[in-house]
Amino acid sequence: MYKVKFISVAVMLATATTAMAGGILTNTNQSVEFLKNPARDAAIGLDGVYSNPAGVVFMPEGFHLAINWQYAHQTRTVRSTNPLFALGKKNDGKTSKTFEGIADAPFIPSVQAAYNTGNWSIQFNFSIPGGGGVCEFEKGLGSFESAVGMIAKQLEPLGAQGYDVDAYMRGRQYYFGFQLGAAYKINEHLSVYGGLRALYGNASYKARLSNIQVNTQGGYVNFDTFLNNAVSNINKQLGQAELATQMGVYTQEQYAAAKAKADAALEQLAPLQKYSLGVNLMSNQTGIGIAPVIGVDYKVGAFNFAAKYEFNTQMKMKNNSTLEKAMEVEAVNKFQDGTKVDEDAPALLTVGAQWSVIPSVRVNAGYHHYFDTKANWYNHSEKLLDGDTNEYLAGAEWDINEKFNISAGGQITRYQLTDDYMNDMSFVVNSYSFGFGVSYKPTKNIKVTAAYFQTNYEDYDKVTMADPSTKATIVGDSFTRTNRVLGLGAEFTF
Repeated sequence: MYKVKFISVAVMLATATTAMAGGILTNTNQSVEFLKNPARDAAIGLDGVYSNPAGVVFMPEGFHLAINWQYAHQTRTVRSTNPLFALGKKNDGKTSKTFEGIADAPFIPSVQAAYNTGNWSIQFNFSIPGGGGVCEFEKGLGSFESAVGMIAKQLEPLGAQGYDVDAYMRGRQYYFGFQLGAAYKINEHLSVYGGLRALYGNASYKARLSNIQVNTQGGYVNFDTFLNNAVSNINKQLGQAELATQMGVYTQEQYAAAKAKADAALEQLAPLQKYSLGVNLMSNQTGIGIAPVIGVDYKVGAFNFAAKYEFNTQMKMKNNSTLEKAMEVEAVNKFQDGTKVDEDAPALLTVGAQWSVIPSVRVNAGYHHYFDTKANWYNHSEKLLDGDTNEYLAGAEWDINEKFNISAGGQITRYQLTDDYMNDMSFVVNSYSFGFGVSYKPTKNIKVTAAYFQTNYEDYDKVTMADPSTKATIVGDSFTRTNRVLGLGAEFTF
């Protein structure tokens, strides 16, 4: 009767990725040129070291260097509905509550470099192709509230009438990428590329539940005090039953039944003792992965076509955590100290086309396919998806004169989501993005670029339980996000 599954510690699953463009675990905004026009998959430029490495060999000979800085601000909003919220002291009897996470990435750097000589282009790219910032939920998440509310509900036979709790979650995640490769120009129309990309993952997660209180007839009491009183009362009732048996008031059968009931209650209360003073969990994760990258570029007339394939990067993140032993909740065991968990960066295929309408005006189109379901993630969560992620991109740029260039473009991202995959601790939603910017060349060998990029997200409504007559949501979540990015870059030719 008093059995409780304390699922709230699973809050540490909440990822802190601030992916601004791309797939579930992949950032594609690796340059300010991308922010200015995301359809760069067949463009010839130094940012192609990431987006079209085979095409970089068609740039002039010499050493080329680009340095990029981006600032991203993102919010994640979950509107959760659960009748258990009405038991919360701070919820004013309401069954719906909004939880918002703020993700700031004030410094997202990237560097592209290429040395072109003859038919060869030797290239290097440093970027952050995954994560990139800190996400903080100052009031926790709906899963915090529902777990504590469930405790209060299931402890009603012991006098519980409600709950109060302070919750907090913070996550930080960075995947640093280092790519080294070479492109070879087979002839004036065709080039190929081969390289290796190394990923170093570094993440930390903090989750806290504090000041847990239980509302009783006598007012709010600390959770540990309530548990101690409950155990004391159960033992007291068992002692009274034993005395009544000795006095002949109870039969042995009645005493056995009372003792079995008391033992069962004590057994079901025992797991809660470890949470009596709240939850304070911390985990640091690190991992390394290496994968090949190949590309091809083909020029014919006013058109350029290109393709790139990033192989699946196998990653295992090792935990250094305060969670030393496995817990009742499997989800939180992702952070058990000393364990290694799967966190692959999925393979990515990009194809693109560019048409030079006139020498000063170019239009671009691109397509991205992320092989999410072929990656390995913790507990094989990739199998909960309905399919892989697809992106569709288009844009245009105009050389106003020898010094100024403007461009703009857009991107549509479509995930194959399911209710089983979506939860308030880690979620993505379909979106469309747009970006625009300007480049200025103060000298022949220097170019500076400024750009703005924004992603508009759809809502995803997950209904766990609904009223069969009105279809109104009884238990469920509504997910959405916001994202805005500013970027500055400088490119040098020597």
